[in-house]
Amino acid sequence: MGRKKKEPDANHMTEMQAAVFQYLKAHVKEKNYAPSVRDICRAVGLKSTSSVFSYLNDLEAMGLIRKDPTHPRAIQILGLNQDAREEGGRELVQVPLLGTVAAGQPIFAEENITDYYPIPVDMLPNQRIFMLNVKGDSMINCGILSGDRVIVAQQNSCENGEIVVALIDDSATVKRFYREKDYIRLQPENDSMSPILVENCEILGKVIGLIRMGLH
Repeated sequence: MGRKKKEPDANHMTEMQAAVFQYLKAHVKEKNYAPSVRDICRAVGLKSTSSVFSYLNDLEAMGLIRKDPTHPRAIQILGLNQDAREEGGRELVQVPLLGTVAAGQPIFAEENITDYYPIPVDMLPNQRIFMLNVKGDSMINCGILSGDRVIVAQQNSCENGEIVVALIDDSATVKRFYREKDYIRLQPENDSMSPILVENCEILGKVIGLIRMGLH
């Protein structure tokens, strides 16, 4: 009869479990997002990415981290959030930043996560959130400028007049949504620009806020 595998214990971490956890904490504190698996390999001297995944699973079982199975780098360090609350800070969630959106002419929508941005959890609705960069000036009348990062609640439907991220022929754009009798009108908030008229489009989500990067 084989020996029963010992359950991970936060009070009795192995040297490598501790090394991985300390590197995770330092990286998230400095950059506000988790390192890649290969980054962890290099930092702690592991050669196999499968070993890193095993240590991450151990840390999650210990209650030290929380992983998002759909986004490998979306790792929440539970200890850091507790420290922030004790210091009078606000609990943060790492919101993924996806590619770039053209608020003018649609550009190819990159669904790869390029970064993470920390946002207080009490500012967000209880649904999946992502962020996109805005490029162009078609939404300036409603205060969305080129270079802003829009905060988007992921959903596949919306009401007339709401500002949405719409996908058209594999390109994403930020516009105000109107469903007309025979078509969909994606209306820019710029008097010099014409609306985009399409028979159908995919709604990626509703814009619920923005973060301005620098002064305009």
